[in-house]
Amino acid sequence: MLKTLLKSVREYKVPSILCPIIMIGEAVMEIIIPFLMLKFILPELECLSDPSEYPDYEINMTKVIWTSIGMVACALFALLCGFAGGKLAAKASCGFAHNLREDMYNNLQTYSFANIDNFSTSSLITRITTDVTNVQNAYQMCIRMLVRAPVLFISSIIMTCVIEPKMAGIFVCAAIVLGIIVSICMVKVTKPFRIMFRRYDDLNRVVQEDLTGIRVVKSYVREEEEIKKMKHATEEVYTYSVKAEKILAIMNPFVTLIMYISNIFILLVGSNMSLGFIDGNVSASQLQGLITYSVQILTGVMMAAMCLNFISLSKGSMERIYAVLTEKTTLPKATNPVYEVATGDIEFDNVDFVYSQKADVKVLKNINLSIKAGETVGVIGATGSGKSSLVSLIPRLYDAAEGTVKVGGVDVREYNLDALRSKVAMVLQKNVLFSGTVKENLLWGDENATDEEIQEACREACADEFIQQLPGGYDYDLGQGGVNVSGGQKQRLCIARALLKKPKVIIFDDSTSAVDTKTDAQIRDALRKHAPETTKIIIAQRISSVQDADKIIVLDEGEITGIGKHDELLASNEIYREVYESQTGGTLA
Repeated sequence: MLKTLLKSVREYKVPSILCPIIMIGEAVMEIIIPFLMLKFILPELECLSDPSEYPDYEINMTKVIWTSIGMVACALFALLCGFAGGKLAAKASCGFAHNLREDMYNNLQTYSFANIDNFSTSSLITRITTDVTNVQNAYQMCIRMLVRAPVLFISSIIMTCVIEPKMAGIFVCAAIVLGIIVSICMVKVTKPFRIMFRRYDDLNRVVQEDLTGIRVVKSYVREEEEIKKMKHATEEVYTYSVKAEKILAIMNPFVTLIMYISNIFILLVGSNMSLGFIDGNVSASQLQGLITYSVQILTGVMMAAMCLNFISLSKGSMERIYAVLTEKTTLPKATNPVYEVATGDIEFDNVDFVYSQKADVKVLKNINLSIKAGETVGVIGATGSGKSSLVSLIPRLYDAAEGTVKVGGVDVREYNLDALRSKVAMVLQKNVLFSGTVKENLLWGDENATDEEIQEACREACADEFIQQLPGGYDYDLGQGGVNVSGGQKQRLCIARALLKKPKVIIFDDSTSAVDTKTDAQIRDALRKHAPETTKIIIAQRISSVQDADKIIVLDEGEITGIGKHDELLASNEIYREVYESQTGGTLA
């Protein structure tokens, strides 16, 4: 997992390597400064403090001055190292987070619809935002502190051994106890953090649904219920956050307690109180050095504990990010891809389809279908009959479980995916527009389209008239998700966007349901006249939207129960006849 995540460091390897090295320099300086004090200055001060014991001793001011200058130089060098280390750590961690988000998003773009079904939208948002931030903070702490802390800790232990080897055992015992406490805390805290991030997903889901559906919430006067739902989601996050933080909060008091106990032992020895295994024979300067290095040991342990806190917090985040980065598309690339879609011919040969390999029920069963280029084909069926699943196989949004789907005489699995989808346009059930102007949204169909081509596509989609009435016309800002236009206007803009692709195949997945029957008829008439060679597949609930089609396919529970023209199906297909009668309010003689 770490190997996969660390691939995102890339161009930030140099600051990531330099930062720990510089932090080692800072730690070394912090060890040298007390040593210089202990070795060269404190002995001089001891002699001055008791003139009767050293009647002829004269203080060596030159040594004191140069030692003081050396200590100041070490302090300045440590300050410089700390500043440089902080700057490098910030650059490396922010760059790592930037690359990590980019890599996750890039991999998301390779997902098939089946892959996307494995993750909720709210979960993906949490992983790209909160989870990456957690990993970023942990990475910054690691390259700054996780090397510096052990160097400071080990060096301080070594210095205590130099001063008084027997007393160093106190710190070794303290380190063992602290190591056990930290390890227990890390094990205990992992589960609450993992659950907490799942609750973050739920929280983001509630926020996302409420904000995108705010009109529905208000129209049904559901504000109080949604507030309760939000409160429950935040309380869940709070509960597991507090549970995890309580465990982590135990570490710092224990670290402080154990180090103060160690200092008490040192002071007992320093006051010439025999402890049985250590003789009370420690000078004042040695005692001062031991206490100073005990503080350094405490600092090193505290730093290590802080790093482990961040690692514990980010462990669950790393697992979730790793899942996104390692998810492989269910649509493998063709070995020798075809880059040209010759015609709009479509053929289904004994096709079965399931959304999941674990599913027991097939969504589509034994589909055999042939559509010629330029034909207009209607698809009728009850909700859940497999209409959208059928057309999703044409641009290879999913792969068939069995059988083959061909476009232009070539199996869709043999095409370059971009080449295939550039020639198969889909206007989906849920019309999606993006923040920006009308023109910017239309250019998704063809970024090189001229103004004349854009206007022609809009005229065919019966959208030009209402666009001209908008303030600014084609430069009108649609707002987030196209909130500034109606449902029917959205549908017409999405149809115009699809027409700009100049596709070989265009699929309307119930995409004229929000327009009136007159506009629906005008759109179909325009498509017949201006795109005669384009294969048009229309999924509709209204019989009137497909009755003029060259052929109509009737689906029922994933199977084709009838294919033919309007009159033929009225005479031969009971399902089609029932739909027709329910919509016309009459019966056939």
